[in-house]
Amino acid sequence: MPTFDEILENVGEFDRFQKQTFFVLCLLSAAFTPVYVGVVFLGFIPEHRCFSPGVAELSHSCGWSLEEELRYTVPEWGQRGASFASRCRRYDVDWNATGLSCTDPIAAFLGHGNSSTVPLTSCRDGWVYESLGTSLVTEFNLVCEDSWKLDLFQSSVNAGFFVGSVNIGYIADRFGRKFCLLATILANAICGILLFFVPTYLWILIFRFLQGLVSKGCWTAGYILVTEVVGPRYRRTVGILYQVAFSVGLLVFDAVAYGIPHWRWLHLTVTLPSFFLMLYYWCLPESPRWLISQGKNDKAMKIVSDIAKKNQKKMPSHLEDIKFEEEDGGKQTPSLVDLFRTPQMRKNTFILMYNWFTSAILYQGLIMHMGLAGGNMYLDFLYSALVEFPAAIIIIITIDRIGRRYPWAAANLVAGFACLVTALIPEDIHWLKVIAACIGRMGITMAFEMVCFVNTELYPTYIRNLGVMVCSALCDIGGVVAPFVVYRLVEVWQELPLIVFSVVGVIAGGLVLFLPETKGRVLPETVEDVENLHRQGAPKEKQIYLHVQTSEV
Repeated sequence: MPTFDEILENVGEFDRFQKQTFFVLCLLSAAFTPVYVGVVFLGFIPEHRCFSPGVAELSHSCGWSLEEELRYTVPEWGQRGASFASRCRRYDVDWNATGLSCTDPIAAFLGHGNSSTVPLTSCRDGWVYESLGTSLVTEFNLVCEDSWKLDLFQSSVNAGFFVGSVNIGYIADRFGRKFCLLATILANAICGILLFFVPTYLWILIFRFLQGLVSKGCWTAGYILVTEVVGPRYRRTVGILYQVAFSVGLLVFDAVAYGIPHWRWLHLTVTLPSFFLMLYYWCLPESPRWLISQGKNDKAMKIVSDIAKKNQKKMPSHLEDIKFEEEDGGKQTPSLVDLFRTPQMRKNTFILMYNWFTSAILYQGLIMHMGLAGGNMYLDFLYSALVEFPAAIIIIITIDRIGRRYPWAAANLVAGFACLVTALIPEDIHWLKVIAACIGRMGITMAFEMVCFVNTELYPTYIRNLGVMVCSALCDIGGVVAPFVVYRLVEVWQELPLIVFSVVGVIAGGLVLFLPETKGRVLPETVEDVENLHRQGAPKEKQIYLHVQTSEV
């Protein structure tokens, strides 16, 4: 009995129909970028200092340069490690007082001693930002004592990702990939438009949470769909290139952000194209695999016929009248319990959960840790995006020659050991630290792409989308934890976060070796197929049987 993958061998595994589907879904993958990493530009933190009434007038009358003004009127300006005092405190003096010296104005407020004895106060009159554009930070003054609100802005997205992981996954498995895509695309676009208009920080948090609630599920449903309509020979390449489309989105987002330095207009600009994705209603098919798992045989065969027609392939005569029949005789309904019911499913689920968590905390943590050194925001973002392309190339080169498991484990181990090496390299050899950090970033990028790809190959069709959503929910927890690991631990020791990343990455690499190899295997259709994946040799390929209907001559 032929399997669905064998049907694709006859009607086309990756011909015109699949290429069109792949291209339009890559647009969806690229459009996810502003939601996932939008905080980099929407919430960028420019150089800032307290606004001190009277300083501008004094500076003008004395003819100071900007550097002189800052040195005379900002506490501890230019001193290493004095960023909090210079950005979040000001001298508690009256700069409008008469008789102030232009060469040492602070001396008028001292009886004797130095300027450190002048009392300081909070920035009760606001801040001055050294930026030509605007961001969430500059509009709502999310600095100093309120800097945690920017963390909350990003946490609201990850909270939405987490809540939506299971719910959107269930919708995709219960009502179909196409319905899930269209509903979440529309919801994400509407929330994005409303976020542009709302005037308060609270409403911004609410709509950002709602965007997170639907957007990650939308991206994952697209990933599932594109891997289910291509043949097994192309599935790994398509899955990787779908994630490369996200990397392309990073480059486009960087360019748009550079041209539009005002956060509200930037957000509107990257949101409006999402409405064009509603054209998916006419140019995307439902997943035939999902239709088969739900017992909708006639609709599945119609799509198979459309694939053959679009690919200019002739349907073999023995497949023209075909009946899909499941071994258990009925439609399978996805259940969260199925992810833990059997030994192999349970082992796969726990290992995948941990690797999703590791990928997120290292991926985001390394970006944040490298960002502590400062630099050009747009160039730093560009470098972090470019490093993802060689990672994808390495995966494509090795994944069919070696398999999934060993390159994935090696990527985690490389990321972990690179973090350790980066932490141990002295600060005065900065160029070597940068190289080691980039190697770590490339390793974790490979691991991130691999976990998403292999996750789809370790669950049966009827629960595949739910399985990916549940496991990837740990990715969202990692995204929430990463800022605390980085920004809190650097206060103890600058390199301590890298030590934590090293331990987490090495453990992840070791656990991957306990997963079954999926190289050259068809997608599992049932839980029994998953249980048999760990066995050596040919996998069980038939659970959904295709019965050819013949008539007597």
